[in-house]
Amino acid sequence: MSDSIKHECGIAFIRLLKPLSYYQQKYGTALYGLNKLYLLMEKQHNRGQDGAGIATIKLDVKPGHRYISRYRSMAQNAVADIFGYVQNKFVDIQNETPELMQDAEWLKNNVSFIGEVLLGHLRYGTHGKNSIENCHPFLRQNNWMTRNLVIAGNFNMTNVDELLEQLYELGQHPKEQADTVTVLEKMGHFLDDENQELFDEYKKEGLDNVQITHKISENLDIAKILKRSAKNWDGGYAISGIVGNGDAFILRDPSGIRPAYYYQDDEIVVAASERPAIQTAFNIPFKDVKEIEPGHALIVKKNGSVTQEIFREPEEKRACSFERIYFSRGSDAEIYKERKHLGALLCKQILSAVKSDLKNTVFSFIPNTAEVSFYGMVEGLHSYIRTVQKDTLLHRKDSLNDEQLDELLSMSPRVEKLAIKDVKLRTFITQDADRGDMVAHVYDTTYGVIKNHTDTLVAVDDSIVRGTTLKQSIIKIIDRLHPKKIIIVSSAPQIRYPDCYGIDMSKMGQFVAFEAAIQLLKARGMEHIIEEVYQKCKASLLLPKEEIVNHVKDIYRPFKQEEISAQITKIITPDNINAEVEVIYQTLDNLHVACPNHTGDWYFSGNYPTPGGNRVVNKAFVNWKEGNNQRAY
Repeated sequence: MSDSIKHECGIAFIRLLKPLSYYQQKYGTALYGLNKLYLLMEKQHNRGQDGAGIATIKLDVKPGHRYISRYRSMAQNAVADIFGYVQNKFVDIQNETPELMQDAEWLKNNVSFIGEVLLGHLRYGTHGKNSIENCHPFLRQNNWMTRNLVIAGNFNMTNVDELLEQLYELGQHPKEQADTVTVLEKMGHFLDDENQELFDEYKKEGLDNVQITHKISENLDIAKILKRSAKNWDGGYAISGIVGNGDAFILRDPSGIRPAYYYQDDEIVVAASERPAIQTAFNIPFKDVKEIEPGHALIVKKNGSVTQEIFREPEEKRACSFERIYFSRGSDAEIYKERKHLGALLCKQILSAVKSDLKNTVFSFIPNTAEVSFYGMVEGLHSYIRTVQKDTLLHRKDSLNDEQLDELLSMSPRVEKLAIKDVKLRTFITQDADRGDMVAHVYDTTYGVIKNHTDTLVAVDDSIVRGTTLKQSIIKIIDRLHPKKIIIVSSAPQIRYPDCYGIDMSKMGQFVAFEAAIQLLKARGMEHIIEEVYQKCKASLLLPKEEIVNHVKDIYRPFKQEEISAQITKIITPDNINAEVEVIYQTLDNLHVACPNHTGDWYFSGNYPTPGGNRVVNKAFVNWKEGNNQRAY
C-alpha cells in the first residue's frame, strides 16, 4: 500500500495440555510454551508495531505464590524487548545452577512466566493513545483466583458510549472512555456475577469456603459469561482471555469481521489472528488449522477440555476483505492465490488502457505488498498472449513469414522493478516547501529501462487511500524515467467509506475517492446533493442505530466508477508532469470473484455488517461537512 495506514492488532494464545515436565522430556526445554509464543508473535509482527505484551498463568499454584505474570513494551522492537526481558530471568540460573534449567517443576515454582497458559498481543494504535497503559494484555486483578481476568484482542466497538452507559447503570465508574476498558469491565462484571451465583449455590449446600473455591473453579460457565458480556457489543472483534484459574477463551464477532484461527492436538491448543503463524510455529499442515466460527468462542477449561460454543447468534459472514488484499501476510496459501487472482482480473482493463500494445508497455509494482497481485497480473498477461498466439496460428499460419512468426512467438510482457522504497530519509529542514521535496525521494527508480516518450509504464498498487504518496513521491519519481504514459493500477476497489472495526480509516476527508466525488458534484452543479445528504445524516443520528441507513451512498450514486477514477487521476497528478496519467481500480464484482469467502467490503460498498457502521459513516460525513476533524466513534 503506497499510503500507509494502521490496522489490525494480532493475538497469540497457547494452552499447554501436558505438565511442563512432558515438554522438558520431549523437546528438551520447559520453556517450550514461551519459545512458541515468541514465534507466534514474531510471525505476526506485521499486525502491530506500536507495542506488544504477554501474560502467562501457572496452573495449580499453592496460595502465597504468584501465578500471573505480565509484561508489556513500547520499545521499537517490542517483541524482542519483551522476550529479552523474560530471557534475563534465566541468565543467572543458566550460569550458576544450569541443572535447574532441566527441572521443570522448580522453574514453575520459582521463575515468573513459566506457565501452562500463555497470551500475547501485538498492537497497532488506530485511535488510542500510544502509552504502556494502552498495550494489551489488560489485567483485572482480584484476590479470588477465579475473579482474575486477563484479556487481549483485535477489536473496535462502534457503540462505546452505549456500553459505558450500561456500566454506569451497573454502578461502575470506568477510568476512561475506551472500548478496551468497557470490554474488560463488562466481562469482569459478569465473571464476578458468575462467581457470586456459584458461591451462593454451594454455600446453601453446606460447603466450606475452600471447598467452594475448588467447585467454582471446576464449574465456571465461560460461555454464559461471554453471552452476557457481549450481548450489546456492536463491532468487529477477536478477543482472547484467561481467567485466573486457567480457564481460557477466544471469541469471534457474529459477522466474522476479524480473523481468528486455531489448532489443537493432545499436547497444545493454539490460536492466532493469522493461519500461517500457527503453521510455521508448530509445523502444521494448512488443512489442520481451523477458523473459529463467527459468533462462537473456543473455550479451553482448566481440565483441558476444548469446545466451540455459540455466545452470539451468528450473522451473515462478512469477513474483512482488506485482510486478503493487504493486512494479513501473503504466505497464507489461500491469501496468496486470492491476491494473484486480484492481479489477473485487472488484465482486461489494463489491456484496454494500453490498447493491447505490449511491445511498448512496461509493467512494475510500487510497494512490496503489491508484489503478489503483480505476479497474478503477469500470469494473466501471459494467458492473454497465449490466446493471441493460438488464434493467430490457427487463422494465419499459412500467411506468416519467418520474421512475423518470430515476433509472434517472442511476445512477452516487459516486467521490470522500477520503484524501490529507499531508507527513511530524515528531514532536518522542516519548512513545508523543503519537506515536500524530501518526501518525493522516499522511492528510488531504475534508470535505462523505459524508452523515452514511447513506453507506457503500468505500476500496480494494492490499494489507494489518500493518494498522497502517489502525488508527492511515486508519480514524480517515475516521471523522471520519461514514459509516454503512467498507469497506476489498484488491485483493490475505490475506498469510499470509513472503517469502524479496527482499520485507521475513520474520516471521510481521508479518501481521495470521496474528494473526487465531491469535486464532481460541485463541477456539475449538483451541490444540493451534498446539503441533502448532510441533513439526512444529521437527522439520522437521533435515531436508534438499528434504524439508520447509510445516506453517504447518495454522494457517489450519480457517477460511474470510471468517472470517479478519472477525477482521482486529476487529483493525484502533480503539477509539471510530462507523462499522461491514468488510474485504474479493481471492480467490486471482481473483488468478490477473487475473495469469495471474505465478503466484508463496507469501505468499498458502504454496506456495513453491523447497525453501528451506518451510524459511523453518517457521523463521519457530518463531521466532514462541519469541519470537525474528530473520528466518528
